[in-house]
Amino acid sequence: MKMLPQVTLKEGREKSLLKKHLWVFSGAIKTCSKQLEDGETVEVYSEKGEYLATGHFQKGSIAIRIFSFKKFAAIDHAFWKSMVNSAILRRKALGLFDNEETNAFRLIHGEGDDMPGLIADYYNGVIVLQAHSVGMFKLLPELAECFVECLGKDKVTAVFSKSGMTIKQAETDTTKDMFLYGDTGSVVISENGIKFDIDFVNGQKTGFFLDQKRNREILAQHCKGKSVLNIFCYTGAFSAYALANGASKVVSVDVSENAIEMTDHNVKLNCGNTTAHKSYTKDAFEFLTQNTEKFDIVILDPPAFAKHLDARNNAMKAYRRLNTLGIKSLDTNGLLFTFSCSQVISKTDFLTAVYNAATDMKRKVSIIYQLHQAPDHLINIFHPETEYLKGLALITD
Repeated sequence: MKMLPQVTLKEGREKSLLKKHLWVFSGAIKTCSKQLEDGETVEVYSEKGEYLATGHFQKGSIAIRIFSFKKFAAIDHAFWKSMVNSAILRRKALGLFDNEETNAFRLIHGEGDDMPGLIADYYNGVIVLQAHSVGMFKLLPELAECFVECLGKDKVTAVFSKSGMTIKQAETDTTKDMFLYGDTGSVVISENGIKFDIDFVNGQKTGFFLDQKRNREILAQHCKGKSVLNIFCYTGAFSAYALANGASKVVSVDVSENAIEMTDHNVKLNCGNTTAHKSYTKDAFEFLTQNTEKFDIVILDPPAFAKHLDARNNAMKAYRRLNTLGIKSLDTNGLLFTFSCSQVISKTDFLTAVYNAATDMKRKVSIIYQLHQAPDHLINIFHPETEYLKGLALITD
């Protein structure tokens, strides 16, 4: 049996691991049994020599990402196949497989599935893997095999590795995006019976924002006969939902020409050549500042304004300004669906930004829904960072 390198923590720094949190920060480390390379699997011990956990090492603030609190004889193919199968069984328990209306969902949600640094999204037979740690990146070919073995070739037509933007070239021999199994072009998925063409090779993230599925369902309940403004529309998921559920008019806005092309394509895929949809390639703040039209529903789903704590203050100002402009565009008794995916912006922070926006506009605002990521994006109760998407649905006077 191969002995794994051992990392010993400073006195008292084992407390977070005893509470099942999955990160070990660099400042907690006292000694290492050898000089470690990025991506190495290590065992973590307390200063008293007690085994605590096993994880992947990587230089940086988060030094070790834990994937097991149990000591195994070997971290081998059988181990990773068991981890993948456990995640699959959780999705089956949620009714996500063999669903006639929906064939796209998240299969692995990093720390939510005790596999930090790994995202796996399922798109109608195509699995897109994205690594956010060197340890998981080096495992991708083996993990692709695990998915095919666990799901079978009838449910997996291709596995694509898309980590070129999430793993720095210097950290690995190569980070080229590639097929690890099978080969296919873009794939069309169904979500609640609504069709979307997924460009997982060139699109943002893994190609589609699956985390908003439940929130799109909520939006759909309010769209009949309403005018809708979708800001930061990306590939038009909220827009397609609104039109498919009876919206009288939908305006989609994104700064990316490719995003607008995909939005128009997805709208046509579901609604044909409808005159109820208009799209604009324009900066969101510029569009909202110049807009004089009032809408029944406004959707604000921006990219993360803050990825690091030192950007928090500027992000808070941006959320306040964005929501002020969003409220300004609402008609009387209009609905605002507003979101933040910035991990360093807490629920309280986001609520404060929206509160300040409502104050700036001198309008009464009431919360009708508190919105979250879809259930397949599991939130690990021991690792609160897995809850990253904050949202509010508001009604204004």
